[in-house]
Amino acid sequence: MSPSSHAADPAAPRAVPAFVDWSGPYLGLQGSAGASFGALAFGPTTIGGRTIPAFKTGDATGRSDRGRDATTAVGGAFGGYNWQSGPWLYGLEADLSGANLKRPVASTALGFGYGEADPVFSVIRAKTDLYGTLRGRLGYSFERSLVYATFGLAGAETRLLASYPDLTGGPLATQRRDLGRLGFTLGAGVQYAISDSLALGLDYRYVDLGRSGRFDLGSVPGPAGGLVSTRVGFTSNQMLARLSWYPGGLGLPAEADEASTLGPGNGETGRFSLHGQTTFFNQAVPRFRSPYRGENSLVPNQAQATTTATAFIGFKLLEGTELYYNPEFSQGFGLSRTLGIAGFVNGEAQKAGAPFPKLRSNRYFVRQTFGLGGESEDVPDGPNQVATRRDIERITVVAGKFALGDFFDGNAYAHDPRIDFMNWSLWASTAWDFPANLPGFTQGLMVEYNQAAFAIRAAYTQVPKEPSNDVLDPRVFRRGGATIEVEERHVLPGLDQPGKIRLGLFSNVGNSANYREVVTLTQAGLFADINDAAAATRRPRRKSGLYLNLEQALTADLGLFARASAADGRNENLSFTDVDRSVSGGLSLKGTAWNRPGDTVGLGATLNGLSPAHRAYFANGGLGLLIGDGRLNYAPERAVEAYYALSLTKAVTVSLNYQYVANPGYNRDRGPASFFGTRIHADF
Repeated sequence: MSPSSHAADPAAPRAVPAFVDWSGPYLGLQGSAGASFGALAFGPTTIGGRTIPAFKTGDATGRSDRGRDATTAVGGAFGGYNWQSGPWLYGLEADLSGANLKRPVASTALGFGYGEADPVFSVIRAKTDLYGTLRGRLGYSFERSLVYATFGLAGAETRLLASYPDLTGGPLATQRRDLGRLGFTLGAGVQYAISDSLALGLDYRYVDLGRSGRFDLGSVPGPAGGLVSTRVGFTSNQMLARLSWYPGGLGLPAEADEASTLGPGNGETGRFSLHGQTTFFNQAVPRFRSPYRGENSLVPNQAQATTTATAFIGFKLLEGTELYYNPEFSQGFGLSRTLGIAGFVNGEAQKAGAPFPKLRSNRYFVRQTFGLGGESEDVPDGPNQVATRRDIERITVVAGKFALGDFFDGNAYAHDPRIDFMNWSLWASTAWDFPANLPGFTQGLMVEYNQAAFAIRAAYTQVPKEPSNDVLDPRVFRRGGATIEVEERHVLPGLDQPGKIRLGLFSNVGNSANYREVVTLTQAGLFADINDAAAATRRPRRKSGLYLNLEQALTADLGLFARASAADGRNENLSFTDVDRSVSGGLSLKGTAWNRPGDTVGLGATLNGLSPAHRAYFANGGLGLLIGDGRLNYAPERAVEAYYALSLTKAVTVSLNYQYVANPGYNRDRGPASFFGTRIHADF
């Protein structure tokens, strides 16, 4: 139907698509800091015509960097044109971005006249200033979202700067080489229409610029030196936040009915549930006091970013029996590779981070609900919840792979780093060393008895084979983690506002070392390194503790939360972080007072501490799950966090985040440090 026919007949209904029409030209801006990772591969390399092993990448000692790919700030502009047929989209896009990819690379050549005790160190720095791509796009539009794949050409300019010290006492030799490379790019992305002309999105691309031909890179001075000749290959993984402008406007779909999909007398919407989320968090820390560094120290002047994308798939197999599966892509690292702070500052950061999107099956579990009669309640469709009607008094059994935080230590105001607080000590009871692999999941059994006024839940799960290990111990009957929680629900007298109090007890048996024992062995001279003593003396040991968790609504818009937790502090922690005592609390306020009811302001504070034995372990050079400066001038770790979450639409939230941490890693000699973050979260 043409536009003129609508004008001639004002009463004619207007055809509204069920998805956005993205057709036409668009322009936009894109950028990230610390969300792009480049890798350089050298070799084979010759010095004076003699072939040496491929260059190692790492620090100035030539040690392997274990995958420490360079991170970079990338920012630029893009433009393109889309054609659309029904929900299917195809298009062409070009972009140009400035980059600040800097990568220190150390190479080591042994035995060329200097002897094994005197290796030749040549230090190479690589810097990429400019990226450009020309890509085709193929996508699928649904509701206000677009998911797409991309492919095409990519180019970049890279500079290599080399310096070669002369071990005979001569001057430092330097060399510069500029390389322009053309290769290919593959990627994918998602974007969401936040208005009739603007869209917000995340774009991932893999860039491969291939290997260069052989080129000269200066000379190593001295009698055993000579001309350096090498080849270099370059790849990059980039994750960019994007804002797109469509000057011709977007054809938006009709708004979905916000009413409950559960009709009177109908206890379900169907047997299938599908939801998803994606979260992008970019964080930076400027300069702070850092007189020395250990292997697990927080490093100043850096930016990092993390991205996750999760699908929540659910099936109702039988009445009361449901099956759930959550595949998840994740990319990126926390600051200092998620090290240096016990109450870490990025709740999306994983110890199993990667420079490229990594797919894991984070959850797969069966949930069986046994109704015990009496009153019932409707449960709407949502992530890991097929819409249903269930008895309020019930027994629920969950078996499979899940996160213990899915069922324990919940809090309406501080529990989900994708939408509220990011600091680990604010969204969790950090002295609870809950069993988990590196991304935070375990396998086991959870049972819950629920009534209107209270709930009791318990779980028995696998623990890691050793501290901070990604492999769960299969000897679950000899080593495992037990957690019990009692949840009380009430209405606060005088305010007529709901609240909950949760008391949790935990006891884990895992392969760990005793702090006092390893300190004694090291001080007695039986081990030169306390970490060797810990590795040599690990055996099944128990760690127990408790937590107390309060959430209380003060008004319809203002909520209070508080946590306190403690563990015995005698043996190594296995899974979460290096905390033996923790208290935290704060406030969460909805934006109703300034006509933004979907917005949230949060303010919280934490205080973490260690047991005396745990302090002695770090003071003697011990390394923990997240911290270890090589020495310790002990002081409690303190942090403050504030955030503002701006709701752009029902599905998209953008947050600004600030954190201040005093004595990071419990060390008076380090910090204080300020952390600045931005977060984009979308769900459907």
